[in-house]
Amino acid sequence: MTGTAPPSEPQMVDWQFAVSVGARLAGEGPVVTRAEADDAVAELRAGAARSTGLVRDYTGLDAVDGTAPVLVVDRPGWIQANAEGFAVATRPMMSKLTEKRHPSGVAQRIGSKVTGAEVGGLLGFLAGKVLGQFDPFFEPSGRLLLVAPNIVHVERELSVDRADFRLWVCLHEETHRVQFTAVPWMRDHLFSEIEAISATLEPASLLDGGLDRIVDALKAGRSGGSVIDMFSTPEQREILDRVTGMMSLLEGHADVVMDGVGPQVIPSVREIRAKFTKRRQGVGTLDRVLRRLLGLEAKMAQYRDGARFVRDVVDRVGMAEFNAVWAEPAHLPSKDELTDPDGWIRRVL
Repeated sequence: MTGTAPPSEPQMVDWQFAVSVGARLAGEGPVVTRAEADDAVAELRAGAARSTGLVRDYTGLDAVDGTAPVLVVDRPGWIQANAEGFAVATRPMMSKLTEKRHPSGVAQRIGSKVTGAEVGGLLGFLAGKVLGQFDPFFEPSGRLLLVAPNIVHVERELSVDRADFRLWVCLHEETHRVQFTAVPWMRDHLFSEIEAISATLEPASLLDGGLDRIVDALKAGRSGGSVIDMFSTPEQREILDRVTGMMSLLEGHADVVMDGVGPQVIPSVREIRAKFTKRRQGVGTLDRVLRRLLGLEAKMAQYRDGARFVRDVVDRVGMAEFNAVWAEPAHLPSKDELTDPDGWIRRVL
């Protein structure tokens, strides 16, 4: 596993404390027997392996076998992996923030515990909801995480065929693994965008009055905004729009592949899709507030906009021509082009 920030670096987040807090909040998931757990792990690993060829045949993207491992994890394992990923992703930002401020050892330890608790709360909330995820920050080529307890929980909640649902999830997540391993520049491009955001940060604007702004935004009932939106400058918004275009493409493309391949190999795919789409809307007031604050509602829009873009372009020009999108970063759709596929076709093709 990739490690968290080395001890010699300033620690603004106590990542291990975040992991322990998140694990306590997340819980263990549904009750299963040892045999059921072993069966789920084996079936998910087999589903991921099977999905590689299915994704390649449908998309034309060819990922070299073994370039990114597949891990079947529990909730604490997902939290640990994401804490490690966050530590890598936020290192440029943390380094810039600590350039301006040098707190005493005691103050730094207290502050890192506070931020660790906050990050842990976020991870604990998400750990019960994520079915799978490609982690691009794991060296050297990323890794695919499949969260077995959550998959079992959802398949029971939806009362769908177990084997079909597991393969359906694997198809979506394996598509992400293929995207990042078959397109050699994708990881570096994502990292460069993160570094670009970090380069625009003004430490004082983040460290002074940040909490007040979040509280004020919630009191004012701003709709559609997330924590990220509250801190973004015009320059940062431009970068975030590029990242949004890229992530929407990746999410939508995975949804299209899942729906395109599904009917060939998953008999109950229509029932699964209908039930899962309804579930994605979230339940309960607290859940909806947290989704809005954390930007998860925007993620749901990414699935819709990205999938619509991919389908529209493929319908017009075919999959082979659509694959020009993977040729270089300049071919990625902008946020505006997601709703204007003809504009993307004119510009790229």
